Amino acid sequence: MIPDINECNAGTHNCSSTAFCNNTKGSYNCTCKPGYEGDGDNCTPSDINECKEGTHNCSSNAVCNNTKGSYNCTCKPGYEGDGNNCTGNFFLNLIILAKENAAYLLDVGSTKVPVYCHMTKHGLDACGGGGWTLVMKINGSKETFHYNSSLWRNKVDFNLPGGETGLDTHETKLPTYWSTPFNKICLGMKVDQQFKSVVINYQARSLYSLIADNIYRNTSLGSDTWKKLIGSQASLQTNCNKEGFNVLCDGSSNSKARIGIVANNEDDCESCDSRIGFGTGGDYDDSNTCGNEATYDADNGDQHIKAMGYILVQ
Repeated sequence: MIPDINECNAGTHNCSSTAFCNNTKGSYNCTCKPGYEGDGDNCTPSDINECKEGTHNCSSNAVCNNTKGSYNCTCKPGYEGDGNNCTGNFFLNLIILAKENAAYLLDVGSTKVPVYCHMTKHGLDACGGGGWTLVMKINGSKETFHYNSSLWRNKVDFNLPGGETGLDTHETKLPTYWSTPFNKICLGMKVDQQFKSVVINYQARSLYSLIADNIYRNTSLGSDTWKKLIGSQASLQTNCNKEGFNVLCDGSSNSKARIGIVANNEDDCESCDSRIGFGTGGDYDDSNTCGNEATYDADNGDQHIKAMGYILVQ
């Protein structure tokens, strides 16, 4: 009788290092170990579907995609990140999910606040579409948002229900003033029921971050563009033309604007008598808090126009 040679013990088998060698009478066979697959001579790692097994590290706001021997994660629509960590992008969510001009719930800290968002391409004049989020509505006939109002410098909302009702006459200041970053600002004014708007391309953490510290920050729209907010009645003096955020002339009683432009008839910025803007005050009519004031040789005569103002961001 020829004795059986145990190739497994003798090490003379051809099994893969990731296979079990099984001795048989006169021969042997190879079986891939758990987690591997093949004919035993060649074994490669088995594919484990981590997505189905729940052993992946994808964010709950991501989609898990199984691949051979691994997986990857992709943030769901409306979220951004590397897949392992996905955070909500409010504006992206609006663009993807929202179709109508309406109030949508916005996360502010641990609470949700309804905020009007303008989603269609129509109704905002030069601002166009793309999803605009309301920040403030200002009635130029009221003192609520005068240049000196503490509402420009604090994180206190004003009349939240007014933030749900669109481009009407209800004044409001929403938490979006201090909580919403943006790349663009839509400034709109309604005069005699005619709505006009301009866009400022300006990136910031929030409108609060641009205004609350009282530091002047310039823009470069030009006086003709600011006049578009008022229409054919718009009037400004021809000198100074200082514009942007926290705009002041040298004299404390002169024209000023939290957002806007001030001008002078003299060749300096010491005694400005005209302005177009939001959160305004000073000569000639200190009670005009949003609109156009112009006296002393303004290019379209004296004007005292109080407008309904709208500030939205994107």
